[in-house]
Order: sequence, then C-alpha cells, then structure tokens
Amino acid sequence: MLTGGRYGVQARIDDKKLQKLEESVEALQADLKKGKVIYGVNTGFGGSADTRTHGMEELQGTVIRELHSGILPVLNTGGRHTERASKLVLPGADCQAMLEDALGSNACMPKSWVRASIIIRINSLASGYSGVRPTILQSMIGLLKNDIVPRIPLRGSISASGDLMPLSYIGGTLQGDPGITVWTGNAHDRYHRIVRADTALKESSLTPITLKPKEGLAIINGTAVSTGVAALAMHDANCLAVTSQVLTAMSVEALCGARESFDPIFAKLRPHPGQIEAAHNIYAFLACSKLAKESGDHDEGSLRQDRYSIRTASQWIGPVLEDLLLADRQVTIECNSVTDNPLIDVGRDGKSFHGGNFQAKAITSAMEKTRSGLQTLGQMLFAQCTELINPKLNFGLPPNLTADQPSESFLMKPVDVMIAALQSELGFLSNSAGSHVQSAEMGNQALNSLALISARYTHTALDVLTQLASAHAFALCQAFDLRAMHLKFFESFEPILITITREILTAILSTENDLLDLQRVLWHKFNALLDQTTSMDSVPRFSHIFKSLQPAILDAASTTPETVIQLRKWTARCSKRAVEVFENCRDEYSTHPDATPLLGVASCRIYRYIRKELSVPFLRTKDLINLDLGAAVDDQICQSTRSEDTESAYFSSEAERKSKRSEADEARRVPHEKDRISPAIAPTQVNGADRCHTTQNEHEVCTSIGTPEIISSTQCSDDKGRANNSSVGSYISVIYEAFRSGVLYEPVFACLEEVKMA
Repeated sequence: MLTGGRYGVQARIDDKKLQKLEESVEALQADLKKGKVIYGVNTGFGGSADTRTHGMEELQGTVIRELHSGILPVLNTGGRHTERASKLVLPGADCQAMLEDALGSNACMPKSWVRASIIIRINSLASGYSGVRPTILQSMIGLLKNDIVPRIPLRGSISASGDLMPLSYIGGTLQGDPGITVWTGNAHDRYHRIVRADTALKESSLTPITLKPKEGLAIINGTAVSTGVAALAMHDANCLAVTSQVLTAMSVEALCGARESFDPIFAKLRPHPGQIEAAHNIYAFLACSKLAKESGDHDEGSLRQDRYSIRTASQWIGPVLEDLLLADRQVTIECNSVTDNPLIDVGRDGKSFHGGNFQAKAITSAMEKTRSGLQTLGQMLFAQCTELINPKLNFGLPPNLTADQPSESFLMKPVDVMIAALQSELGFLSNSAGSHVQSAEMGNQALNSLALISARYTHTALDVLTQLASAHAFALCQAFDLRAMHLKFFESFEPILITITREILTAILSTENDLLDLQRVLWHKFNALLDQTTSMDSVPRFSHIFKSLQPAILDAASTTPETVIQLRKWTARCSKRAVEVFENCRDEYSTHPDATPLLGVASCRIYRYIRKELSVPFLRTKDLINLDLGAAVDDQICQSTRSEDTESAYFSSEAERKSKRSEADEARRVPHEKDRISPAIAPTQVNGADRCHTTQNEHEVCTSIGTPEIISSTQCSDDKGRANNSSVGSYISVIYEAFRSGVLYEPVFACLEEVKMA
C-alpha cells in the first residue's frame, strides 16, 4: 500500500481470488432470483432503506452520482460547470488570482492518499465477499497502471458507512463520468494534467465500467480512504519515533549528559517493552561519545544527575512506542479487512449478512493514539531544545547558541519562540477528533467514527513535529560545533595559563609544589567560571573571570606588597591572552568546523550528513548578513516545491505536454533511500532500493509535484559562491525538506541498523 500510494508500484490480483469473486456474484444473483430483499441492491440506502426498486443497475449509478457532493476548485475543463463558474467572476476581476486562492484552500486530497485508497479498496473487494465481478477490480488496477488519480474533496466524510463520498469519486472515474476530474500522467511526472475522467479513460484505452447490482455500493461502502490515509500516517509516525530517539542521544551529548540514565538496570527493573527498546537504542547511540559522561557530575555545586528532558527520555518515549505498535496493528488489520455491507459468504451457501464493518472506529482509535504520541514526542524534543538554548541550563554553552558576542547575536532566540508555537499547535492537534460526533443521515448514522478527519489531522501533526525535529537537529549541530570550538580553546589556552602563572607568580609562592597545586586550582575554577559567564562578551568576561580567581592566588601566596603587583600583572596578562586565544580559536574553527571526533555513533552520522550532504553550516552572524540587496536568487534553483494544481489546471497541447514531460524526466530526482524501520513495520523494497519519503506535501494536505527537491544553502548563491538570503529559517527548511523527502532518514535508520548488528 505504501509503495503503491507513494511510489506508483503496481498492484496485482492473485488469480486464485478471481474464482471466489465469480462465486460471490453468482450467489447474489441466485438470492435476487429468489426474491430476497438485499440492502442497497433492491432497497434504498441508509435511512431510506425502507424503499424498494426493480431498477437495480440504475440504482448503483444513481448512488455514486448523488454522492459527488464534495467541494473542489472549479477548473476550466469545459462544460456547464465552467460556464456557471464564469458567472461568479466580477467584470475586470483577476481570474487567475481567484483561481490560485481557491487552490490554496487545500480542497483536494493528495494523490498518494487517493492511490492508497484505491489499493486498499481492491484488496478488500478481492476477498470475494462483496459480490463484484473481476472486471471491477481490473478497472481499478487500470487506473493505477495509467496513473489516473481522481481529484477527491478533502472534506465531507464522517467515516460511518465507510467513506462514501470520497469513494464515490473513484467510482465515478471508473464509469468515465465527465463531471469528475482526475490527475493523469506518469507517477513522478512534474507536469501532471487535470482532465475529465472520460478523457483520461479514453486516452489510456480503458473502457468505462457499467455497474451491475451491488457493485456501486461495494465500491463506495468501506473504510478504504480513512485507512489509506492512516496507513501513510503510521509509516511517518514510526519514522519520527525512531528519529526522536536519535535526537535524544544527540541531546545527551550536546548537554554533556550521562549515559547511565539508559543503563539496562532501569529497564530490567521496570520491564515495559517500549522503555526497554528506547533505553537500549539510546544507550547504544551514545557509544564512543567523548561528550557524554558515563555517570553524573560529582563536583560540588553541580547537578548530580541530568534534568528530566534527557534523564527520563526512555521512560517518556517507551509508552509512545507501545501505543504506535497497537495503532499500527489496528491499521494493518483494517488494510486487510472486508468493510462493506452486506457481505456474501459463499462458504455458507452464499448467504448475505447485513452488519456494520464499515464503521471505522478502529482507525479513529489508532489515529488518536498516534496524534497523542506525536504530541508527547514533541514535548520531549521541545524541552531538550529549550534547555540547549538556555545558558542557565545548558552547562556552558553560550546563550542562543551564538558563536559571536552575546550582546550582538541572538541566533537561536527566534527558534526558541518558533518551537514553542509548534509544540502549542501539537498540543491542540492532540485533542480527540472522535469526540465531536454529530448525528447524520436522517438519524441513521447517529454513531460515526470521524476516522478520516482524525487521520487528516494526524498528517498535520506529523508535519508540525517534523518541523520541530528539524529545528532541534539544527540546534544540536550548532551546539556540537560550539562544544568542539570551546574544547579547542581549552587545549590552546591551558598551556598558556600554566606558563603565565609560572612566569609571574613563582616569585610570590614558597615552593614548586605550591605552584603546581595553584595551577590545578586555577584551571578547575577557570573552567567553572567560564561556564557561569557565557552571557558576557569576551573582554569583560575574561576580565571578570581572572579577577574572580585572585582570591585563590592570595590564599596560596605570601602576603607582601609584591604580591599585589604581581597579581595585577597576572590578571591583566591572562585576560588579554584569553581574549586573543578565544577569538583566534573561534575564527579558526568556524573556517573548518568538525565536531565528529567528539561524537557518538549516532550523532556523528547525523551531524556529518547535515553538514556535508545538506551543506547546513556552523553559523555565525556574519554568515547571515547579505549586503548585496540586488543579488537575485535563481527561482528555478531555489524553488523546492510547486503547486501541482497551479501548474496543471490548464489544458496544454499534446506537444507541450510531451515537451514538459521530457524535460521533467531529465530533471527528475527521485531519491532511493533507506525505508524507516518502525516498531511494527519492516522496510519495504521499492524499485530495488529502500525508500522513505513523504510526497505531495501530504502533511500540509496540498498537492505538490513529484518529489520535493533538497535545496542546500550553497545552491542558492551568487556567482562568487556567497549565500543569498541565508537565514536560520532557510537552513532549518533544508533539514525539514530532507526529512520530508526521506533522505535524512537514511542516516537515522543506519544508526538503528548499527544497533541491531552490534
């Protein structure tokens, strides 16, 4: 379903299934000949099932046509709809702008959702309990093979008697209804066209279907749409669940936390499966780290143990993994279920059973758990990121993770605000959708699952959490570089401090041992004071630090007038040299930053990928300043996604279409990346390579073209290689697009594979 929905991998029906399909049709016909009353075949529908009809074939077409009640943008496809729409435009109005506004309302389902729905409906009908002919399924497969994707309204289903309205657009397409519009073209073609359903079938040499008794009802009466949307959401939720564990390990290192928080002893004595898995993974991710400690800090005045955002992370993530596992099981069962009504059991003399398998509450349940889990993971990442940015909590990192003077740069302050907005939205989205049920359809559908609504909002939550994870990953890489830069300063300055102390203070100390003891005390206190003064600019900072060290010298030195003179000399010289060394180290490191020698196995992979493959740099304020206001960024290079409807809402000539398709094939970039490994889903082979990406902007519920491009900062540059319009947001956007396209999941799941192989 995933590979077919997102990548266009074709579906097929097992030949053994075809015989059972024919048997169910024969059983239905036999019952009708006996004069039996069968719901939706010779009765009305829903609350109108008290009616009877002899026009059984006409009834099937009627129910599909009348369910085409959703709201879609009116496009120029010709015919009466366009004529009516033109009367709504005021004289002199900008029609194109109005069309763009309509398309911006996100009124259509993404194509991947629709393809997934078709695949699940085929799978359900192929079970042979629905009374449909094999030709119906073959026609549905024909839509997939020819990449004919109905444009289905985003809203309008309560997922009670299944997803009636959305599925009716698939049924209308199969019939070649000229009132239905579809996308057509190659699955990865950046120039899909929108045409009428009858035109698309004709161009693909597909014959419109003629519905027989029950076939219309069988197509529309099921949970395929809500299930397809939910299945795609589960895939991405599992990806983010693994990512949250990798980001947590990175946070432990960036905050110089302790590996002991994830020691197996905790999960052994509290053996929840999710906690066991999360602790095991994070503990392994931290292997080889020079930043993470084996246990907490024992120094007086220091926290003995880490704060909760990292210390209790495995206990926090664990229940989410267990919820996702259950949700995944619910969705998987639904994907392989028969969900229409009535059902025909050929194994029991072809008896028809009337019931309610179309009630999609299992999908609602899965999506509510998933969305709650996403909020939980987001809360943890938010807490870790804010702790990282706050100088009172981050153990020696500068405020706002700036590499420059704190009074002149506030690099991460907007990120701090942004992630608060994102987490607040996640909190809102975690509310139950299923608790807002309204009685519908003449009171017949007084219980309705709202599964599709819940699944839609889950995709929105996935997008929000992906943005939050992207911002956190950006901040973590910045923090790693700052740690590496500070260690470089320590390595450079320690021998200088020892030399200055020996040259100036030997005369006022009694013995060599006194000097050595003093040097150890001074270095220890210097490190502590450096952590406490990160909010100060370099000159006043080091002046303050060395003045604060004077009492330690006075305690060790003889009390003479010479001591005061030497003490002032030592303070001035150390302060000056510390500023010089600190700024030199900063400038040298920022020219060639590399924190990998300090990092654990997981952090090293992610850091290297973001820095090297995505070209997201260690940032200083000067990197964000663009004084060349006239420099233009090439729209073709820096445009990562384009609105599919905007590109294809007109009908171009066949020559234009072929030309565009040829250009698109040349420029097309479809990443072949490692599919994520979730607690419940194994990786799926796609075209010979494992991939995991979210196409068509699914989580924003809009329709882009093909695969989102990954645009690095170096691509948006002038002819001298200088970045144009660089900003913190633009770099975070690069990471976000890498998550959305799936390429950043390759190193994430490589970390997990490494753990499994260890």
